[in-house]
Amino acid sequence: MHTFDDVVVGAGQAGPFLAARLAEAGRKVALVEERRLGGTCVNDGCIPTKTLIASARAAFVAREAARWGVETGPVHVDYARVKARKDAVVNESREGLETWLGALTNLTQFRARGRFTSPTTLDVGGETVRGERFFLNVGARPVVPDTPGLREVALTNTEMMELTEAPEHLVILGGSFVGLEFGQAFRRFGSRVTVLERGPRLLPREDDDVVAVVQKALEREGVVVRTNVVVERVEKVGAVVRVVLAGGGVVEGSHLLAAVGRVPNSDRLDLQNAGVVTDARGSITVDDTLRTSAPHIWALGDVNGRGAFTHTSYNDFEVVAANLLDGQQRSIAGRPFVAGVYVDPPVGRVGWSENEALASGRAVLKGVRPMTRVGRARERGETAGFMKVLVDAKTDALLGATLVGIEADEAIHVLATAMTLGATATALRQAVFAHPTVSELIPTVLGSLAPLTKRDA
Repeated sequence: MHTFDDVVVGAGQAGPFLAARLAEAGRKVALVEERRLGGTCVNDGCIPTKTLIASARAAFVAREAARWGVETGPVHVDYARVKARKDAVVNESREGLETWLGALTNLTQFRARGRFTSPTTLDVGGETVRGERFFLNVGARPVVPDTPGLREVALTNTEMMELTEAPEHLVILGGSFVGLEFGQAFRRFGSRVTVLERGPRLLPREDDDVVAVVQKALEREGVVVRTNVVVERVEKVGAVVRVVLAGGGVVEGSHLLAAVGRVPNSDRLDLQNAGVVTDARGSITVDDTLRTSAPHIWALGDVNGRGAFTHTSYNDFEVVAANLLDGQQRSIAGRPFVAGVYVDPPVGRVGWSENEALASGRAVLKGVRPMTRVGRARERGETAGFMKVLVDAKTDALLGATLVGIEADEAIHVLATAMTLGATATALRQAVFAHPTVSELIPTVLGSLAPLTKRDA
């Protein structure tokens, strides 16, 4: 029996930081992680994928360099070196966590899966760990549908990270951000790429005008996009993967990536033994302070379904730590949705989309400016996309914004900050930003507000 004040289960983007804060406050803390420190983000999500994307971007710019008056000659991608660079970045991040946490005197690490055996005890690799309070940060994992043959053949984002050569032809099931980021990157590495999306369009959470810009950019680079596709079965014939489509037709490739969604890892915790409730999707139900149905247990990060991003997971840590250790009263109520899609051109969104604004029934104003009229985009020779901001017509409150185009994933934070601080559209319109940047045009966009109508979306 090992007894602790606090037990943190899962070492993603909330768990290690919360464990460290608790240990530094004098609490006796256990950190339980069956895999590797850092969770999906560090090991096979954000950090490695964006490292690959950076290498892919370098290859793209080298091939396109003549557009800027630079001659490079033939461009060759050494994927072994690309992977080695990615591995070095990941290892540096992981080793930094291990060194930091290993130096904390009040923190004990357990490297095994933890399962509740009672409301106050876990079985951790055959050992019993007892705690007063528990903090669950076990994340989510990729969904692989039970389509015949798919689970035997498909790669997930985790297996994609271990490829030692770029695929000859990568077939991707799923047209959301994971599939599109991998698709564009590997196309730039020299692979043929085909994206198969079950729905009528890519990026189902985004507006049609956003999707149109992204799809056109991908297709311009040679990515094949097919929508309204239903997969009947998957076969492996020698080195060839055959995706058989319902209604006839076959798509053949060398590799198949399943990127159709993620499911919370709550089913691995035996939560019924702790009295913790989950919803129909498996997300752990929490209140706005991240407390579960069991008052001594909190759930943070992807497993609670209240954000499912690295940045929301870290914010969950900040909220819980502030409430338990700093005497504050913080919650996630009103936390705006903010996210990016890291393709070229990138997408940044905060708050509502047009479709969500229309569904709200409010009177909404919309301001738009194409990237062809943004100095930074013209100077860089990358003018695809636009800037779009939504404002409540009665209150002048910022409701949402979508930027698609060069540096959109950075410029969106001007609007995210303004929304978090409760700034009005008028106040933001009066702000002054440095020239020449993408952000400097946000006040100009707000100067072009007009009523949003259904025909806009």
